[in-house]
Amino acid sequence: MNRFKTMLLLATLTALLLLVGQALGGRGGLLIALIFAGVMNFAAYWWSDKIVLSMYGAQEVDETQAPELFALVRRLAQREQIPMPRVYIIPQEAPNAFATGRNPQHAAVAVTEGILRLLDREELGAVLAHELGHVQNRDTLVMTVAATLAGALSHLANMAMWGAMLGGRSSNDEEGGHPLAVLLGVLIAPFAAMLIQMAISRSREFLADEHGARLSGNPLALASALGKIEAWSQRIPMTAGSPATAHLFIINPFSRGALVRLFSTHPATEERIARLQAMARQGVGRPR
Repeated sequence: MNRFKTMLLLATLTALLLLVGQALGGRGGLLIALIFAGVMNFAAYWWSDKIVLSMYGAQEVDETQAPELFALVRRLAQREQIPMPRVYIIPQEAPNAFATGRNPQHAAVAVTEGILRLLDREELGAVLAHELGHVQNRDTLVMTVAATLAGALSHLANMAMWGAMLGGRSSNDEEGGHPLAVLLGVLIAPFAAMLIQMAISRSREFLADEHGARLSGNPLALASALGKIEAWSQRIPMTAGSPATAHLFIINPFSRGALVRLFSTHPATEERIARLQAMARQGVGRPR
């Protein structure tokens, strides 16, 4: 269901880009915006692992430096039948973890010092399984495609706004749209694209939760870990990085407040825990 939801949301985002793009910029403007956004996000996709790991001061470790962590990742990677990812530790007390890399052959898993102290072995293994789920499901690629489509819409809106301010093409241009359509596109399209992009991110988190529960064999351990991370993240904030990277983490370390859910890259932690508990009741992912 979450895979279907992702495809439906991507199709909706594509349709929005095509429909609004024709009204805002015509074929030429649509093509320019799509190419510009594609180049930017292709670069981010190709080098995102190096950028984000550097942003958080992550230090690569080997088996001699972190034997238990390394053994957990290796066991899960073997079970998943993917190459052993690089393992990093982030010098932050805020408990969290993320995976990055453009594919399973170039993957990295990073955990904070705080999460290593907070979770027991079963909980940490379930969190790592969740992160390997992102790697196996190629979520970096999925989110890059979504970001490209959403970015193209934003560029189109900016082009249309500046074109109107500088006295650009008239509304009679056969490739242009009605002035009202242009106005609505400038105001609404980027906002709608952002909401769809966030919804795609939330659907991938549900998918990674399910994947992690099955791979670790322990849905309740992942549910327990999510509850602990959520509670302690509110007490110990992340002091490095940027909210632009929030979608990478297992729990958003930046967002707070009552209006978070609609604009969040993550589903509500309570809902994630409830789904994992339901999986356990159904006998899914019994310990191996």
